[in-house]
Amino acid sequence: MPIHLIRGDITRVAPDAIVNASNADVSPGGGVSGAIHAAAGPGLAQAGASYRREHGPLSPGQVAITPGFALPARFVIHALGPVWHGGRAGEADALASAYRNSIEVADEYELVSVAFPSISTGVFGYPVTLAAPVALDAVDAALAAAQHVRDVTFVLFDEVTYAAYERALGEMEDGRRGGCADCRVSGNDRSH
Repeated sequence: MPIHLIRGDITRVAPDAIVNASNADVSPGGGVSGAIHAAAGPGLAQAGASYRREHGPLSPGQVAITPGFALPARFVIHALGPVWHGGRAGEADALASAYRNSIEVADEYELVSVAFPSISTGVFGYPVTLAAPVALDAVDAALAAAQHVRDVTFVLFDEVTYAAYERALGEMEDGRRGGCADCRVSGNDRSH
């Protein structure tokens, strides 16, 4: 099941769904979230407010799905990752849940392709060298159980993040004795 890495702007890719590194309120924030909300238009914030009124705020690891509005992607999956507290507060489990639950909700909606940013590695402070293997392992495991999702792309905005995911993907491939034939670095798209 293919996992691809590209460097670029997640608001410009056109899978069935992109994942937003959300805050608990599913509202516009900084970083990736701010860029996604800006590109989607005001409908995304309104959909997030509707979700919050109906279901309350997200907890770390939880996800919500909304339309993509003006984005090229049809849907946005809002995933709340953990804030880094040194690694002893369940951060890895919460981060893995955010990725796994994103794949599961995409599968429930019968989506085929999903694009992820690097969740929790911006203002939430999760070290990217620790987050990347957790993210890739969680997505790989969730894809094995998925009925519909077949294509996952990590769209990584900067070179440091891209390099960390590239290393982690290589280690994952090496760990499979001969590699994962479907897991690969797709390219280094610098169009952003």
